[in-house]
Amino acid sequence: MKVVLPVHHFLPKHVGGAELYTLRLASVLRARGHSVEIVCVESLNGSPGSSVKAERDTYRNIVVRRLTLPRDCAPNGLGMLYDYAPLGEWFADYLREERPDIVHFQAGYLMGVAPLRAAASVGMPIALTLHDHWFLCPRIMLQRGDGRVCTSIPDDPAGCAWCMLLEKRRYALSDRLTCGIAGFVARSIMLKSDRAAIAKRRLTLMEALNLPDIVIAPSMYLAERFAPYVQAERVIVSRGGIDLTPFQNVPSVQRDGVLRFGFIGLIAPHKGVHLLIKAFQMLRSLGQSIELHIYGNLNAYPTYVADLRQQAKNDTRIYFHGLFEPGRIAEVLSRFDVTVLPSICYENNPLVILESHAAGTPVITAAMAGMKELVRHMKDGLHFRAADSKDLAHQMQRLIDDPDLLTNLRSGIQRPRSIEQEVNELISIYERLCQRYSQKWIEIDTCPHES
Repeated sequence: MKVVLPVHHFLPKHVGGAELYTLRLASVLRARGHSVEIVCVESLNGSPGSSVKAERDTYRNIVVRRLTLPRDCAPNGLGMLYDYAPLGEWFADYLREERPDIVHFQAGYLMGVAPLRAAASVGMPIALTLHDHWFLCPRIMLQRGDGRVCTSIPDDPAGCAWCMLLEKRRYALSDRLTCGIAGFVARSIMLKSDRAAIAKRRLTLMEALNLPDIVIAPSMYLAERFAPYVQAERVIVSRGGIDLTPFQNVPSVQRDGVLRFGFIGLIAPHKGVHLLIKAFQMLRSLGQSIELHIYGNLNAYPTYVADLRQQAKNDTRIYFHGLFEPGRIAEVLSRFDVTVLPSICYENNPLVILESHAAGTPVITAAMAGMKELVRHMKDGLHFRAADSKDLAHQMQRLIDDPDLLTNLRSGIQRPRSIEQEVNELISIYERLCQRYSQKWIEIDTCPHES
């Protein structure tokens, strides 16, 4: 069958969770003999008022349609780029020309809902995998502009409008200095046009959620988040799989008595690396040699990284390693005694947890969202209260105080789901949807027609 996978960005220029997932899915589908094309937004640097430009490319033998959108496609910021009509028109023409069997959307950021409507208008089976909260939150992560998590979506759309303003320092400062009064006043009398814009976004995106035939949630957490907006019979909870090949022969590491904590991921404020360094510096080593190894792009958030280095205060036990080749993931993880995921945002299905367990490495994670689902406390890892550096330090300290605990956690690790297992399930979903649409067209063709 022919499968189209729309995703906001794609490699090699953009590397993130959804991009890597789409690559793995496309690669396995192609290896199974299916035809696959990826459609992504490559650039937002087109001339103002220009049309959508598409370039046909290949990446690892996979066809990629890389789109360039004009710079003025999102006059209110990328958070409000959700229904770009020219993109829908291009996508409808593309589908009529290529005639795929199914379109499997990966989230909605940048692509927006216009391609969803286009796929529905030409009668294509549609699947949608939720990678994040984009349909619910203009900032995608359900994290306020001041860095705090959004515990409940405001009933008043002005609440979201104010949250977006909090990204700017002057608004965050005024809100903090007035103990929230500035935000109350803004929401009450100053944000009428912003309230209307957010309300329109909500209505448009909630209507668009009715278009996919199947909505796939990689975690129970995300399925529950979207439960009020998507009928239960259209939701499938399907945990993402990983390529287990690199972990089949994990290199044996000679333990030298040093207890190594590790972090791999985006080094950004919402990932909580500052909490991890703070917790590490609280530890009482009790004669145990301990180290903290941090891997990730040191240039993506340079100001934050500079703050982290200052926070580390030349602590020779803390190492900033930067990026490493993806093929070394099993080697790097196997060197850790434990992986720490200190995120202060909602994580859906963190790849680093699955890969850590594939490498036989326990995980300490914030007890929230999809992170909590993947790590079983006192079985294959430990939980700590989200955004609480003291409780994180307490859980890390337990591994120093009780050396047997680490051994027990290692022995409790279960093999993660493979990408092959996940693709088996997805192909079954695709086939059911295609059969359903085929039957629909048969019924239409066999209906009596008026002469």
